[in-house]
Amino acid sequence: MKILHTSDWHVGKVLKGQSRAEEHKNVLAGVIDIARQERPDLVVIAGDLYDTAAPTAEATRLVTRALTALRRTGADVVAIGGNHDNGPALDALRPWAEAAGITLRGAVREDPAEHVIDGTTAGGERWQLAALPFLSQRYAIRAVEMYELTAAETTQTYADHLGRILSRLTEGFTEPDRVHLVTAHLTVVGAATGGGERDAHTVMGYAVPATVFPGTAHYVALGHLHRAQRVQGPCPIRYSGAPLAVDFGEQENVPSVTLVEVSATTAAQVREVPVTAATALHTVRGTLAQLAGITAPEGWLRVYVREQPRAGLREEVQELFPRALEIRIDPELVPAPGSGTRVAQRSGRSPRQLFADYLDSRGHADDGVRDLFDELLEEVEH
Repeated sequence: MKILHTSDWHVGKVLKGQSRAEEHKNVLAGVIDIARQERPDLVVIAGDLYDTAAPTAEATRLVTRALTALRRTGADVVAIGGNHDNGPALDALRPWAEAAGITLRGAVREDPAEHVIDGTTAGGERWQLAALPFLSQRYAIRAVEMYELTAAETTQTYADHLGRILSRLTEGFTEPDRVHLVTAHLTVVGAATGGGERDAHTVMGYAVPATVFPGTAHYVALGHLHRAQRVQGPCPIRYSGAPLAVDFGEQENVPSVTLVEVSATTAAQVREVPVTAATALHTVRGTLAQLAGITAPEGWLRVYVREQPRAGLREEVQELFPRALEIRIDPELVPAPGSGTRVAQRSGRSPRQLFADYLDSRGHADDGVRDLFDELLEEVEH
């Protein structure tokens, strides 16, 4: 059977105030085109369909239409909730999804049978999929345990808990004439982050070992980390990565989907298919003079300016690069917090004096910045 594995769509993502709705339409159209060309038997979306737990109507339409279009290619479609998704809200769409022939699993339910999905391909190949949506540690471990256990013990408890759940969901992975599959939204020890996920979302402290997956699984389709990669383990384990770089930290990633061909008696054969519809993200850096000599690459830009801060600098850079979404003083020029600086005494001092101390500590020598602060302070006070 052939499987198309994708994840981390993050529909509704806004980058530095820039809507990416049009990019997402093009990216998902690209994923659908790949499905039409490759004719997979099963499409698995391993979580984070949305970027927020409260998606807009536009984001909801885009996701539901994409799922419907994938189903119309003839493939079975299974999608699970990720940490960015609202699991109960996804489950509320299950009646619609079932009527459309789509399987949605938004949140973890008490009945294990809810998370074990059986199917048969058009060619007669039987398969079984254990589908585990994102499970927050706050629900996996009771609050009293969080207070009574050390950090290391808590991590191990979470890993043990996930291991027990997956063991229960895959206890039927014994039939020799069936393809056994797992999909989950979590972090595995040893996997590389995509560069852009926030620590609070990847929860690296709650990464689980690859040994939570059974050796009897023919393929494990993971979501959560945005870089496409294989994970060493007792069976074939992969992150498909995100089909769109969600921020500048992921600009080096190659957005793609994963195609898998596997049978009950043959090992999984995996290949990545690039998705190129999104606008590229680039970082450029230099002094103002150096930047003036750069031909801006196509795409959204992050600009690191190697100049001391001064009034009007941002506007000059923006004039050079109209598609710059982020303009910052190069981090290499910014002193580390607390490095050789003295904390200003606040008592009895005016906002102007405190702001002047802050500017001095950060190397701001431009009086124009102080004048702008004075104007702002006067406006606020009156």
